[in-house]
Amino acid sequence: MSAPSPLHAIRLVPGDDLYTALDQFTVERGITAGAVLTCVGSLAKINIRLAGRKSSTALEQKMEILALSGTLSNDGCHVHISLADSDGRTIGGHLMPESIVHTTAEIVIIELAGTTFRRTIDPATGYRELVIEEEKQS
Repeated sequence: MSAPSPLHAIRLVPGDDLYTALDQFTVERGITAGAVLTCVGSLAKINIRLAGRKSSTALEQKMEILALSGTLSNDGCHVHISLADSDGRTIGGHLMPESIVHTTAEIVIIELAGTTFRRTIDPATGYRELVIEEEKQS
């Protein structure tokens, strides 16, 4: 039986870059396989890649984080975000660097014991896709 999967909680403050902070936290903690369980907070600047687009879209407006989900590893993070503006209109996509926290981002992460996530180029998609490696139990 493998060890229990640890939980991590972090709070980001105004001016922090959400994507970069997640990536750095994952590397600093040596997380080889993790997932975002929940996140609440807000962003002042948003940089996301919308579905089917090659480049990112940058917005400078205050938006509430409705959802943040993704896989985390020290070989690269893949995170999606949903946001709402002051009228309740929503937008979402692939979280990119330069997404800046407005007031807070409170994040809970689970680390998957006995598992390693790697990212390698998938010839079918052309992107670095997830490869899951699990420890062999004896």
